[in-house]
Amino acid sequence: MTLKGKVWKFGDNIDTDIIIPARYLASTDPKELGSHCMEPVAPDFPKKVAAGDIIVAGSNFGSGSSREHAPIAIAALGIPLVIAKSFARIFYRNAFNKGLPLLEANLYDVVKEGDVVEADLSTGIVTCGGVQIAAKPIPPFMLELIDAGGLIGYLRKQLEGQR
Repeated sequence: MTLKGKVWKFGDNIDTDIIIPARYLASTDPKELGSHCMEPVAPDFPKKVAAGDIIVAGSNFGSGSSREHAPIAIAALGIPLVIAKSFARIFYRNAFNKGLPLLEANLYDVVKEGDVVEADLSTGIVTCGGVQIAAKPIPPFMLELIDAGGLIGYLRKQLEGQR
């Protein structure tokens, strides 16, 4: 699977309170959550981002709480991929459980906001302006989660296969 989109950059230590502030956690509506995504650091982000755009971040993206609302808010905006130098472990797993792929790559210092990147999820190769960067490839099982739309979709497929 290859994804291509315009870059939105966010720095190091973007925690789940930045991705979706706690005051909005009473909602389970993905569109409502998305409308507040990155509000503390980029209030207009939900209005400016377009479906298919990609977040590129620094280190420790998604640190903080274990809330699943964070990857839901990102995906609700139509963002199909986040590329960061590193991810908080619980955010990493929650994102894949919700069907949002993540790539670990040192892309932050290479791209500018507005650049277009292309990422091959199966090989981990990210291309921007003719430059290729090797990301940590997504394990095959995690790709299956993405293909199924997340953990619930994956489990449904498994159960259907047993019938």
